[in-house]
Amino acid sequence: MSEKLDIYGLAAAREGLSNNIIREHGIDGDLTYNLIKDELLLDGNSRQNLSTFCQTWMEDNIHKIMEDCIDKNMIDKDEYPMTAEIEKRCVEMIADLWHSPEPAKTAGCSTTGSSEAAMLGGLAMKFNWRNKRKAEGKPYDKPNIVTGPVQVCWQKFARYFDVEIREVPIEATRLGLDAEILSQYVDENTIGVVPTLGVTFTCHYEPVAEICAALDKIQAEKGWDIPVHVDGASGGFIAPFIEPDLVWDFRLARVKSVNASGHKFGLAPLGVGWVVWREWKDMPEDMIFWVNYLGGNMPTFALNFSRPGGQIVAQYYLFNRLGKEGYRTIMQNLYGAAQYIGKEIVKLGDFEIFFDGDPKKGIPAISWTQKADQKNYSLYDLSDRLRMRGWQVAAYSMLPNMQETVIMRLVLRHGFSMNMADMFINDVKRSLEYFEKHPVAVTQTAGEANAHFDHSGR
Repeated sequence: MSEKLDIYGLAAAREGLSNNIIREHGIDGDLTYNLIKDELLLDGNSRQNLSTFCQTWMEDNIHKIMEDCIDKNMIDKDEYPMTAEIEKRCVEMIADLWHSPEPAKTAGCSTTGSSEAAMLGGLAMKFNWRNKRKAEGKPYDKPNIVTGPVQVCWQKFARYFDVEIREVPIEATRLGLDAEILSQYVDENTIGVVPTLGVTFTCHYEPVAEICAALDKIQAEKGWDIPVHVDGASGGFIAPFIEPDLVWDFRLARVKSVNASGHKFGLAPLGVGWVVWREWKDMPEDMIFWVNYLGGNMPTFALNFSRPGGQIVAQYYLFNRLGKEGYRTIMQNLYGAAQYIGKEIVKLGDFEIFFDGDPKKGIPAISWTQKADQKNYSLYDLSDRLRMRGWQVAAYSMLPNMQETVIMRLVLRHGFSMNMADMFINDVKRSLEYFEKHPVAVTQTAGEANAHFDHSGR
């Protein structure tokens, strides 16, 4: 008998992994690893996931950094002072990127993602509004926030922190929050307005400068000084490199805070977001906790506590490794791939472009609708067919007022090459050929397709 059995020859391999209770006795480490790895084979191929906004490709040095920092708890500022210093450097770099008046002196922090960062921005607006109302002797029990079609984190913020959310509905002629309709939704209890730089559903940038100008006019007429928080989850790390003349950030005095996702177009590994305030005075003092740091006090105001420092250090690595030019060239390639796919999709004859990947209008993505005369399959059927080839592609109906419109959306991310674009187009062609030969008798609906790609929380 062999001195060491093949791991799949061990008795424990026949028993398999425990699913419901912690086993009494452990099993071989290599076997455990391989059995778990075998189960993970059923996950989708992340590189072919064109629904997610999150990064799925990392260079080797990022993997090394994550391993080096696996034991560093970034919240322990005194124990890991250099990790804390690197976080501080990143905040200053981002503040400079977003044109803070004094980048080295502003408030900001890392978070677990842009959702936590958005909630911190929302909380700061609520606290500032509440403190102002208290000082004026006015009621402060009915705060509201005005948004366009937002990601579910804002609906969570509203519910968890007792704020009414006034979500401006989209229409065929208005695909997001705009300046013209704003006056119908804000009032003296509005803690802030949240335009999105890269709407999840449409991929468009909402017009931040126009919204700020409309709020200036409302203040002149009504006296309501309503701040703006920009949800830059996607666009916050795109627009500064690709469209530097697009004014959406702290160049607008009414913009008081911005959140962005490091693990989306900041290109960092999953688990890091950022929020930065225009100036320290925009961060309410009652949100701040002070911790010991190198013998002194350091402010902290995140919602989460213990978490690894690797994602923060990886973000710092990327800022230095790529520089502005590196980010710019990566984004340019992604826009190029999106526009190429759009042109090829139109040639197929079945589709009309919904968002064309124009860098002046939105993020590097492409989306399309189905022409009305195409009856032998739905976009949900196409999404399902493409999944057989490994592609995960979002197909979903739009929000109320446009629910009859179903779109298919691709988000192009770091690591998506033109070769992959050609492979995707070829698989779409194969799918259409299949539907031509085998028409779908009963096309799928959103519910049947399990289409939960839009992050709407619906």
